[in-house]
Amino acid sequence: MDKITKQEAKDKAVALFDEGYACSQSVLLTFASQFDLDEKTAKLISSTFGGGMGRLREKCGAVTGGFMVLGLKFGNENPKDMETKLAAYRKVRNLNHLVEEIHGTSSCGGILKKIATEADVAERKHHKIICRRVVGNVTEQLYDLINTK
Repeated sequence: MDKITKQEAKDKAVALFDEGYACSQSVLLTFASQFDLDEKTAKLISSTFGGGMGRLREKCGAVTGGFMVLGLKFGNENPKDMETKLAAYRKVRNLNHLVEEIHGTSSCGGILKKIATEADVAERKHHKIICRRVVGNVTEQLYDLINTK
């Protein structure tokens, strides 16, 4: 697949989210074809990470989707390759830090509490209030991380 621009990546991730894909799926699916990851596998792998990992409201699903993409780009295949493993971990921490700079936290529950009311979440309005923005922000940050030498 031809490389997409940052804006195209953001638009694609948000459009996937608007279709009903989880935040984690939206981010992973945006980049999956660049790593020869088939769409069905990407959908299945990332499907349970939405809502802060199975609606546990832990780590934001967009962020965990981003971690998956970082693994595709920078991860290690050899368990003894500590240099690659640790470099990939630094990328994960970097993405997490960037999200925390923007949103004050990378916790799903923490982001929701800052922006949406409990009633908004109960009525599923938080998707439009904050989640689609986080999906877009994570996709932009991730784009830069995977396209920087």
